[in-house]
Amino acid sequence: MSKHLVLQTDFGLQDGAVSTMYGVAYQVSDDIVVSDLTHGITPFNIFEGSFRLAQTIKYWQPGTVFVSVVDPGVGSDRLSIVAKLKTGHFVVTPDNGTITHLAELYGIEAVRIIDESIDRLPGSEKSATFHGRDIYVYNGARLASGQITFDEIGDILPVDRVVKLPLHLAGFNGDAIEGNIDITDVNFGSLWTNIPEEMWTNNFHATQGNQYRVRVYHQGRLQYEETLPYVKTFADVQPGESLIYINSVYTVALAVHTGNFVTAHNVGAGPDWSIDITPEN
Repeated sequence: MSKHLVLQTDFGLQDGAVSTMYGVAYQVSDDIVVSDLTHGITPFNIFEGSFRLAQTIKYWQPGTVFVSVVDPGVGSDRLSIVAKLKTGHFVVTPDNGTITHLAELYGIEAVRIIDESIDRLPGSEKSATFHGRDIYVYNGARLASGQITFDEIGDILPVDRVVKLPLHLAGFNGDAIEGNIDITDVNFGSLWTNIPEEMWTNNFHATQGNQYRVRVYHQGRLQYEETLPYVKTFADVQPGESLIYINSVYTVALAVHTGNFVTAHNVGAGPDWSIDITPEN
């Protein structure tokens, strides 16, 4: 085990929730290192939390334990689980779709169910609405510190029974390449699709400097249509101009140079947002 514990939530930093989770982790062990992935997930947005885990996890060494708490069903009969990835990382989380992107990109080796009645912060038995503190970070810290092993965590949950969200994978329709808009680059308003760079370059044969017709849809309804250049970086167009580029997770993305694509064009991201791109003749 790497002794690294990485936290992701939709709690924000306005109150003491995240600090409380840190405190519980360090009560369990002073030998671990607790870090943050983000606490800025849009409240209740499980799909966004799933993407952020997949964006980040490969940059941490195998054995790192991730705690992800985006949990609109807290206190219900949804399961609490620990997933072991084929990469050797671990994720402690509600079984609500949070590991969807990880399962697709890296594969899940095994999953175990946390017994919420006994494997919890001592003294928390009457609490039903803060499992981030009482269940997830507590067990994550025990795992990261080596106090327990993965095989000691509750019953096995077959991998094919883990809850997964629908993923609309990239593909082709005639001369168009199609995909989903998974996420926004939050601070800058870029749209990040799930169209891989390899598919874009090797199969669609996109070439930097060429123009492409871009259509963005929400629930199947056209929301945006424009011809854009495919360029290497933002500075290859004038400030305020829109562009197509390859982002830092190596997928096709849309941006406005020194602007915000989302607010400029009233578009968004998530499983209801899709895109198709065709060569401009």
